Amino acid sequence: MGLLLYLLVAAAPTLLFWLALRLLPAAVERIDDWWARRHAPPPPRLESAVANLRRLRREVRGGAAPTQVRRLALYSAYDATLIQVCGIVGVDAPLGSASESDRAFARLLTEAELEEAGIALDPPSGGTAAA
Repeated sequence: MGLLLYLLVAAAPTLLFWLALRLLPAAVERIDDWWARRHAPPPPRLESAVANLRRLRREVRGGAAPTQVRRLALYSAYDATLIQVCGIVGVDAPLGSASESDRAFARLLTEAELEEAGIALDPPSGGTAAA
């Protein structure tokens, strides 16, 4: 009986340490995922995403980017917003998987998909027309 108690006392710290190494990372990851989901910002609303898309589209079409860096950043933001709106609406976004050389054509296809889904990228102006 004494030998059994001695083996239990000698092996318990090793077993507990091994068990902690196996279970603790999974528990910490699960708690971290729960915390991130709980404190994640809400997804953007369709109206605000479409407003951002239209604003960026006007800037892209205006062509007033003073530097190459600014132009690339503008296209990158426009592409990301296009993909975001496609995700909200539930439309396939060819731009998401396009290579760098096919990006301009994929952008046109993505814009056409959004137009077919009912998102007006160039809405008519809200002002009154002169007679």
